[in-house]
Amino acid sequence: MAEIALTTSLIRVSASGEINTENRPVRVSYLTEQTSHHPPVSAFWVDCPVKGISAYGFDQLSAKFTGTSVRVTPGAHNLGIFINLQHRDNEEYRLTHPAAQLAGLLRGSLSINVADTCFVTCPKSKIKVILQYLEEGWLGKAQNRVSGVIFQYDPENDNKVRIKDVPEKDILAKLEGCWQDEIYYTLTTSMEPQLLIDLKPLWPLPKIIPPESQQLRNESRRFWQGVTEAILNRQYNQATKLKQELEERQREKAAARKEQGLEWQPRFFTKALVANGKPELTEDGRQALQGLQANDYFLRESSLTSA
Repeated sequence: MAEIALTTSLIRVSASGEINTENRPVRVSYLTEQTSHHPPVSAFWVDCPVKGISAYGFDQLSAKFTGTSVRVTPGAHNLGIFINLQHRDNEEYRLTHPAAQLAGLLRGSLSINVADTCFVTCPKSKIKVILQYLEEGWLGKAQNRVSGVIFQYDPENDNKVRIKDVPEKDILAKLEGCWQDEIYYTLTTSMEPQLLIDLKPLWPLPKIIPPESQQLRNESRRFWQGVTEAILNRQYNQATKLKQELEERQREKAAARKEQGLEWQPRFFTKALVANGKPELTEDGRQALQGLQANDYFLRESSLTSA
């Protein structure tokens, strides 16, 4: 319940707008902490101070076997990703997650299909996006198509959930493309599609993590190190044994806290769960992110851990 991860990545960006990076690397830092064990929920925070961008939320997934596939949906405490743009008067955008299906289990040919609707909303700018991930046919090859509209909406009367329900007069632009390839937008004042993003050349960057000697005992890589090594060495019985020992220690500590009437308190986030889906950093959380930006990975050991 107190497992944490600290990572940072360097991204090269072109200078644009008021933020002149002169094509130098921009550092993006990531902090996450498992704030709840039952149900399993983690809070996370992504920070890029030089660009004035931060993203945060709770990570929780729900998986259900439907007979021929596994349907993965956001958990009850996962209300989406919240993105704050500091240099745009702190506009906050909420992005909800679409459901996905992992198919081909019986055939031994796994594939991912996304067929759902998700939303991007910003009450301050009064702009909303509806994205419709299109379902593939039974015999057709997966096209990974997505379509959508960007439109003006009333945050006090947010009742538009389908593309066809949006009045033409409110639409600012339309979206069309493939979510694994190229996506285009077309402004209502133009009939010419413009490239919004080309996903083909984009790849995850290698993460920069604290050296093992500077990682806390309950950081994920150290916490699960024995289990990971056993899996890599194909010692699956040993991996199961070590995993069960860790989980049993977690249960014992949770029972002891309950007996003493103590409530679990995360270290880097103020609360284990919050109703609005937006975690808040503690002073330790802010210092951890500042340290990542400065290549300073020192953190005192946690006085309270879950195992």
